[in-house]
Amino acid sequence: MDRIINLNSVEQYNSLYGLETHNPLVSVINLNNATRSVEYTHWTYGVYALYLKLEKACDIRYGRQKYDYSEGTIVCFAPGQTIETTVVPGKVQINALGLLFHPDILRGTQLGRNIGKYTFFSYDVHEALHISTEEREIVTGCLKLIDAELAHATDRHSRTLIVNQIELLLNYCQRFYERQFATRTKANNDVLSRFEHLLDDYFTNSLAEENGLPSVKYFADKVCLSPNYFGDMMKKETGKTPQEYIQDKIIEIAKERVAGTGETVTQIAYSLGFQYPQHFCRQFKKRVGCTPNEFRAQFSR
Repeated sequence: MDRIINLNSVEQYNSLYGLETHNPLVSVINLNNATRSVEYTHWTYGVYALYLKLEKACDIRYGRQKYDYSEGTIVCFAPGQTIETTVVPGKVQINALGLLFHPDILRGTQLGRNIGKYTFFSYDVHEALHISTEEREIVTGCLKLIDAELAHATDRHSRTLIVNQIELLLNYCQRFYERQFATRTKANNDVLSRFEHLLDDYFTNSLAEENGLPSVKYFADKVCLSPNYFGDMMKKETGKTPQEYIQDKIIEIAKERVAGTGETVTQIAYSLGFQYPQHFCRQFKKRVGCTPNEFRAQFSR
């Protein structure tokens, strides 16, 4: 029977798999020690989770995407995300490690203020991180440090050290993702080419006039990536965010049309997706240094 689990605590997860809980807000998971299994399950996360799969043990579906885990893969989830897992039949113990931590452990900390910068928590499952043997040793080393601190008698330093070690692990994952972007240059260039083509189509086929200014999510969906992964990949490859890229394209088209057509500024604004012409004029002046009419006047002399 399908199970729906709202995973709101670390202890709840450990109870499902028959694992021991040392701290109600943080747990290092070793599913090789599981005494119970969870087969097909629909999970809604209320905690942060990071899993390192050391062998193929389950399939995960996130949204429309399905991912078959292979050795040396990391995937992360954040509160609010919903996934489905199906364990390989007959598997009670799974060769996987992980870290679960409740948002409450981060309250008032620097990591709590900066957790949003770790955008890989919102990547799709098929955008998982594939790590090398050396990187795997670093990840397992970080997990061992956290686990050792959880086993230590609690004192006034415990929370600070645990949060700092979680932050260290997340920083390493961020570095590894940047390495993965670099090693996928050809695939990334293919995505960039598709993005540029889609961006041209959006403005030449009246989609902007019909649907308004394009969103990053619109293009991310078209290239089958999550908005965060798409944004991070774009930043790595071009030095610009997708939003900056879109804004540059809008101004490039606007300058050509203001200078070379007989359209009014209002017509141009609506055709580029602006709901109000005055918003277009403000954006144009901010980026170009003069109003559209002043820009046009330069070509009318």
